[in-house]
Amino acid sequence: MLEMYKHIEYSTLCYKDNKRKVLIQGWVAVLKGEDVALAVKDENGKEISICLKTYLKKDTLSDLQKNRSDIDDVLGFNIEIDESKIDKFYLYANDVEIFRTSVKKLERKYKKELMMLMVDGWKKGEDESFIRGWCFHKEKPFTLRLYDFTGNEIKTDITWSRRMDIEKIFFIANQEKVNYGFVMKINTTDLKGDKVRLVLEADGQKRVETINLLKTNVKVKDEEMTLVQKLLSPKKWIKGIGYLRDNGGRAFIDKILTLNDTPDMRYQRWFMAQRVTEAELERQRNVRFDLRPEISIVIPLYNTKIPFLKAIIDSVLNQSYENWELCLADGSTKDEVGKYIQSHYNDERIVYQKLPKNDGIAGNTNAALRMATGDFVVLSDHDDILELNALYEIVKLYNEDPSLEIIYTDEDLTDKTGKRFRSPRFKPDFNLDFLQSINYICHIFCVKKSIMDKVGGFRKEYDGAQDWDMILRCCELTEHIGHIPEILYHWRAYEDSTAGNIDSKQYAIEAGRKAVADHFERIGLKADLEYTDVFVMFCPKLIPQTHPKVSIIIPNKDEVSTLKTCVESIEGKSTYDNYEIIIVENNSTDNNTFEYYKKLEAKYSNVKTVYYEGDFNYSKINNFGAKHATGDYYILLNNDTEVITSDWMERMLGYCERENTGIVGAKLYYPDDTVQHCGAVIGVGGFAGHILTQTTAQDVGYFGRLKAAQDLSAVTAACLMIKKTVFDEVGGLAEDFKVALNDMDLCLKVREKGYLVALDPGVELYHYESKSRGFEETPEKHERFKQEIKRFRDKWSEIIEKGDPYYNVNMTLMYGDCRIREEGEHFDIIDEIEESMNE
Repeated sequence: MLEMYKHIEYSTLCYKDNKRKVLIQGWVAVLKGEDVALAVKDENGKEISICLKTYLKKDTLSDLQKNRSDIDDVLGFNIEIDESKIDKFYLYANDVEIFRTSVKKLERKYKKELMMLMVDGWKKGEDESFIRGWCFHKEKPFTLRLYDFTGNEIKTDITWSRRMDIEKIFFIANQEKVNYGFVMKINTTDLKGDKVRLVLEADGQKRVETINLLKTNVKVKDEEMTLVQKLLSPKKWIKGIGYLRDNGGRAFIDKILTLNDTPDMRYQRWFMAQRVTEAELERQRNVRFDLRPEISIVIPLYNTKIPFLKAIIDSVLNQSYENWELCLADGSTKDEVGKYIQSHYNDERIVYQKLPKNDGIAGNTNAALRMATGDFVVLSDHDDILELNALYEIVKLYNEDPSLEIIYTDEDLTDKTGKRFRSPRFKPDFNLDFLQSINYICHIFCVKKSIMDKVGGFRKEYDGAQDWDMILRCCELTEHIGHIPEILYHWRAYEDSTAGNIDSKQYAIEAGRKAVADHFERIGLKADLEYTDVFVMFCPKLIPQTHPKVSIIIPNKDEVSTLKTCVESIEGKSTYDNYEIIIVENNSTDNNTFEYYKKLEAKYSNVKTVYYEGDFNYSKINNFGAKHATGDYYILLNNDTEVITSDWMERMLGYCERENTGIVGAKLYYPDDTVQHCGAVIGVGGFAGHILTQTTAQDVGYFGRLKAAQDLSAVTAACLMIKKTVFDEVGGLAEDFKVALNDMDLCLKVREKGYLVALDPGVELYHYESKSRGFEETPEKHERFKQEIKRFRDKWSEIIEKGDPYYNVNMTLMYGDCRIREEGEHFDIIDEIEESMNE
């Protein structure tokens, strides 16, 4: 065992199953020909029983193998120990001590993090102000109040939300499902000054945050000090030296790297760990596929820098799949490029032609296409790089499904060196609505030559977006489109490149607009293309071709003021006029509620109340409402929503009236204008969940997901439109999902019938989230929630196992921010369900 080649990532105390546990996570290197046995012993050398989970850490393995070729694997581990069994304890790997600590030491750390308050941001408005953040006490109930500087309490309205990221960071088991995230709404007129104190109280203790509402809501920390200086600064040197002594030099360096981690640094490590090895390339070269199509790589050249030219040609020459031709059409104004190719390459698969003149991007590419004789065409820029297994993976997928006529892959950006990689484009499977917003396919795009011949290649009038125009036209001719979720192409981004210089390509915006507008005209749809202010990305607003009746179904129990806000926003803001509102009364007890129903019906002729009798069952309530609806389209709407965009119904209809579409979702905000919903992903959290929440209204989101129209596997029923015929075809909402996951299940049933579930982020509403039902938790509700999760996972096990096709298998399911998936991701509630099944 190599002493330095191990690392303890954390050791901490937490509560689980009402017992205090010690948790340890880390990794150890495994030498070739060896196994690793982990054990925990007390100070007398007696082995202690533990709960152990292990997994392989490929990213760490890649780093270690650069220095030690005899390391075969890196074993990650999670250890759980009952605190009552130990005082001091020691962790061994193959009888070599790799870590020691004591419960007293962990207790001191635990007490420091027992109670915390953090403000993420605030916004002061003319009428309303908001404060957003999180707080917790790990053991006791807590209160959160706001005071002015004279000590007077300020009245607030707090919306609480689950913060699973905080639970993970601070190791909070949270079996009671307490909500730690908050958005605090204040009437600005109640503020007596611009400074306020936010006070968290629990168990006789306080945490206080002072907020100046006039100042920026971004807390800036000094980032200029180097991380080594930070770790070994006068305030930190004892801790830093102690960390170095306890964990060794390698772990110390890992700690520094972790502190300095950026998404691009994490991606670089991840990619190098995932990257194809020379041994795997050699294996691929010996594979004999049943189908061996010739692939023509088509590249227009124009005054290409020689290092870049060499990089792209070499990346083709060294492909593990060898049945290819490289078609180079050179529109350079100088002879340097041609002379270099002719003097350095002597492979009959390389076809080079010097063009009589530079004919622009489209013209030069078309010249290269005329040289192509292969079965498939792959497009590449002259300064980019293909991964050496790119063609192999394409041909492998084609052999698995010979009906495929278009295949595309994931990609990233690289710099001038071609050795540093960043900004991965992890793409969904084919998503036409997304493609109509942004050219997300881009590279690698591999298409049957027969299709390319039909569309006639590239068109000069679309220069700047010529590839987007061409891809749209190709995708109009086939439904057989495959996606490889692997980074197989590196798009070189530097000042003079298309990827790196937006200012030099402003003409691409109008070219992109023309490409998408012409596409909509060809497929018979009318659309207004709203520019998102994100480079060459639009949000198409489809124009309804009909004027059908829409039935808005709103379940309600008491909460008159909440319902009033919802209904008045519909009646006061909506520009669509052919709709009815059906309020489904369920179990209200306040007489004022029933009086309000009468007032509503008297005021608005298109509002009616129907009365559901029975225990709360969200699915039954909505199905009951649907039976009383007379519209051709239903909108399922929560009572705690408020319309923002006046043309919300027209926008939803524009997408939903298409024959291939069953459901359309909306973009929802918390009251402080942060995102509550812009699509759900099957598998997040172990079952299904929203992504990119807590972002701002201005945020673009990963790959433009917060601004672009797109197809998804599921959207929330807090606001969704569904065709009546489709609702009936799938049998409405499944009534065995009484409270949770009924909307996710509905969407998947609709997808199973072959319909699209689309989302238009131009449809915007506020969602005050479950005000009328509250956030109270009981053991009975928790057990019901677990049963509904299990039912959902059993019913939709195939998509959960394979991964959501509108997401990407390389992205996290534990967090909602589209970061790279971490090794060993697991979900406490799924562990809890599985453990209860094994009892």
